[in-house]
Amino acid sequence: MTNPDPFRALPHSPGTRSSPAALRNRGPILDVLRTLLPRHGLVLEIASGSGEHVVHFAGSLPGPTWQPSEQPGDTNPEALAMIARRIAAAGLAAIRQPIAIDAAAGDWPLERADAIICINMVHISPWAATQGLMRGAARLLPPGGPLLLYGPYVRAGVVTVASNLAFDADLKSRNPEWGLRSVETVTAEAATAGLKLDTVHEMPANNLILIYRAG
Repeated sequence: MTNPDPFRALPHSPGTRSSPAALRNRGPILDVLRTLLPRHGLVLEIASGSGEHVVHFAGSLPGPTWQPSEQPGDTNPEALAMIARRIAAAGLAAIRQPIAIDAAAGDWPLERADAIICINMVHISPWAATQGLMRGAARLLPPGGPLLLYGPYVRAGVVTVASNLAFDADLKSRNPEWGLRSVETVTAEAATAGLKLDTVHEMPANNLILIYRAG
């Protein structure tokens, strides 16, 4: 499952890139979001990547305001500009301009959010990013507010499929700080920040959605 560049150029949309994984999983994730998100309020996306998810979700769920974000520019200097171009091309007023958020940082440039989503970041980032994500969600979310995590995980008592084991090995070969996390470890970290695991959704292609709620 080696995939050193998860994006490919979009010839019909200059200045943007597309993630094949995002195109595959956005529909199933949207189905869960329909039952989870508030009808109004602010939905913050951490690690928006190509921006395809937030554009797709906002086009289907126009009630909330959507706030995309990415790591500061020293990690990927074109990320915010690419997301902004995709938002402009979509013409959706419900999406704010993307902002830089270092998930691991102690302060984020927002004071509150009604829901937070984070797709395919936990396994492709240092553990400090997940720790910061949990602390940030606890700061921003109201009581009962949801944090949704999507991606591949391992679970105690559940056999990890071969493709996920191979993916984990590939990630660690590229960066020893990356790799699939266990649901139990992520949940324990969430608890230290005051978040409680609410629901686990089985998703296609051996992925999970973990929904945590603020206390």
